[in-house]
Amino acid sequence: MSSPSIEPVLLEVRDLRKHFPTGQSWLGRGGKLVRAVDGVRFSIAAGETLGLVGESGCGKSTTGKLILRLQDPTAGEIFWRGQAIGNLSQAEMRPVRRELQAVFQDPYSSLNPRIRAADIVAEPLRNFEPMSVAQARERVAHLFEKVGLRADQMVRYPFEFSGGQRQRLGIARALSVEPRLMVCDEPVSALDVSVQAQVINLLMDLQQEFGLSYLFVAHDLAVVEHISHRVAVMYLGRIVEIAPKRTIFTRPQHPYTEALLEAVPRAKPGARQQRRLLVGDVPSPINPPPGCHFHTRCPYAEDRCRIEAPAMQEVSPGQWVACHLRQPNSNPRRSA
Repeated sequence: MSSPSIEPVLLEVRDLRKHFPTGQSWLGRGGKLVRAVDGVRFSIAAGETLGLVGESGCGKSTTGKLILRLQDPTAGEIFWRGQAIGNLSQAEMRPVRRELQAVFQDPYSSLNPRIRAADIVAEPLRNFEPMSVAQARERVAHLFEKVGLRADQMVRYPFEFSGGQRQRLGIARALSVEPRLMVCDEPVSALDVSVQAQVINLLMDLQQEFGLSYLFVAHDLAVVEHISHRVAVMYLGRIVEIAPKRTIFTRPQHPYTEALLEAVPRAKPGARQQRRLLVGDVPSPINPPPGCHFHTRCPYAEDRCRIEAPAMQEVSPGQWVACHLRQPNSNPRRSA
């Protein structure tokens, strides 16, 4: 997938944080905080897909919910088309919500089982535009065609669709209000591999036709490589590397990105693959390690990594990395 032409920035996130209180301890003392998102920065341009990857529990889905204002951030700023939306009221958010839509992970639980497919897709339309029943039906039939469903399926209920068809239905619902950015939270992880490819290709076709932007949250690197223009790698609430897709997959700079790529199975029968396996488990977001969060599992960790959190720095055009070993005064022994 080629990179999009340079377009204005639609979404910009600055130092975004979300901390969840765990409640009081049994002694009545104040509880600790779960640092789900801990200082995230990125932007998405018009017509661009940013893939957000990382292990389960690293804060990917929470980041998407904060952007959609399904949850309020603890700190940081979210700018949509230059406007700060983090503190907008529900009434002030209404026109913004039309431009920010979501495609959820589970295509069944995200659909109301008691409502027919046509009404599921038409509900957002009626919420934003007054229209007659005939007008709504015509618009819904057109959307069904766009996502690869038949008009005669409009009278069916969600349980009458397959998993892939239900996800197409969810995409049609998100597309109905003509959004500019769609947050896709693991949209194909619950689908069969062959169906995954169909849905991913559908999203790419819709992007080309309508100029959509995507924040594509996923853990499947093969899917991310296929659909994304840029990729952000997240670990324990922080983004550790962000770069164009080709750069991430050919010249990763952060040790965690290297480990993720080396964990991907290679389709070469009989070939032996040398892998550097990560040692230990992901630390708890309630008590994250000081300094670089990854130093407890990093094979290259130095004393500085255990004390000082690395800042994001540009190591090549468009490639930003948070790693002390990639700073100008770092030990170059890892570059081999």
